[in-house]
Amino acid sequence: MEKKAAHPKRKTVAQIKQELLECGEEQREALMAFYSQDDRKGVMQCLKSIRKHEEFIRAEKQRLREMKIFEESYCGEYIAICGIDEAGRGPLAGPVVAGACILPMQTDIFYLNDSKKLNKKKREQLFREIQEKSLAFGVGIVSPERIDEINILQATYEAMRQAVKQMELMPDLLLVDAVTIPDINVEQVGIIKGDEKSVSIAAASILAKVTRDRLMVQYDQAYPEYGFASHKGYGSAAHIAALKKYGPCPIHRRTFIKNFIP
Repeated sequence: MEKKAAHPKRKTVAQIKQELLECGEEQREALMAFYSQDDRKGVMQCLKSIRKHEEFIRAEKQRLREMKIFEESYCGEYIAICGIDEAGRGPLAGPVVAGACILPMQTDIFYLNDSKKLNKKKREQLFREIQEKSLAFGVGIVSPERIDEINILQATYEAMRQAVKQMELMPDLLLVDAVTIPDINVEQVGIIKGDEKSVSIAAASILAKVTRDRLMVQYDQAYPEYGFASHKGYGSAAHIAALKKYGPCPIHRRTFIKNFIP
């Protein structure tokens, strides 16, 4: 009795997904058309997921292009364009921290945004990616004692100057979130809400925020009664209650807490 020819074994859904993710964009379109003939529910869901991912990639690239407007407008005149931002101007305790970052013009870092718009996990992921992909970066830290001595605005400027000095590649233009830094010999452009409008400033904001948050977690271990790990030194109800109960600790800003304790 003559045997029927065996049909070639179809690829599994996992194999199809891997193939679609690893191939080039033009080849993917052809493969998507081919696999759309597969009536398996899992394959249909896989194709839908791939399409959704492609839409996200397109939208994210467009968003990042819009956040490179300032960098692109100055790149013909300047070589090393650096974003600068700070974290910790408002808290009752802890240092003020500034970040500075120069990113390659052709590099896209997905999800890069104002640090305040990102959750902790995403900030930590981006913190590492920014350090890996940046041409240069620096972080400046100014203590609570120094803040009390010269006021928070001057301390913020000092942290920003420190961040620039730490960089291995010195910038020739600074894109700064809202302010103009005094006593620094580099041209500057102040951008209102710059951490939302510039990839360089957004990257700097993440460097500053993650660095400061990590410091406050360390301070929480030294002074656990204040809960610094949760509120990072900001004036939450729990923080103010602890301040009134225990009094200030060495990292409290004396000029910031005088309205809460005698």
